[in-house]
Amino acid sequence: MQRYGQIIKVKKEKIQEYKDLHKNPYKGVCEMIKECNIKNYSIYFFGEYLFAYFEYLGTDFEADMAKMAKDENTQKWWKVTDPCQISLGYAGQKWLNMEEVFHLD
Repeated sequence: MQRYGQIIKVKKEKIQEYKDLHKNPYKGVCEMIKECNIKNYSIYFFGEYLFAYFEYLGTDFEADMAKMAKDENTQKWWKVTDPCQISLGYAGQKWLNMEEVFHLD
């Protein structure tokens, strides 16, 4: 299992819209996340930033992320959530991966 922490900025005028969207994700989106071996997934909001935490249980992260990106429901979901976000990543990476510096079970 690999733990991931990610960060992205949210547009000030889109904060409430983003929160509202996540109260009721589109059909199939959560199922696809699980199908792509992601578990224990949470998104936290702080100021103008979103922090995501999840655990990846698969063996090929890149392949699973490509599978998710091809999913029709996920593509529809991203069309409404992406305009709420400002990437902090590089070369088209939406969510910026963070370095884990401490963990305690």
